[in-house]
Amino acid sequence: AIIYGIYFDFDKADIKPDSKPQLDQIAKLLGDHPDIKLTFTGHTDNQGNADYNLARSRRRADAIVAALVRDYGIAAGRLNAQGMGASAPIASNDTDEGRAKNRRVERVKQ
Repeated sequence: AIIYGIYFDFDKADIKPDSKPQLDQIAKLLGDHPDIKLTFTGHTDNQGNADYNLARSRRRADAIVAALVRDYGIAAGRLNAQGMGASAPIASNDTDEGRAKNRRVERVKQ
């Protein structure tokens, strides 16, 4: 599932402060269901080098995992991060709005 509300600026992997409500929801889900594990998959738009985008998408997923561990006390063993680069867009990369939607992290129950 796409984590709506946690998007990233161009060429950034920092979580914006206004993303806290979404992180709160994820932490609550994990707290309410101690048996589940989640994988976070980072994505980018198509601007830039493919290898760089792949690494940046992983950094975005890593940022979500790090925040959940650091700020919410979620066990790191319940979380996984991976990057997909620009290989799975959900919107057109032909517009600024579409590229912004593609700079995202999705969560998948393991």
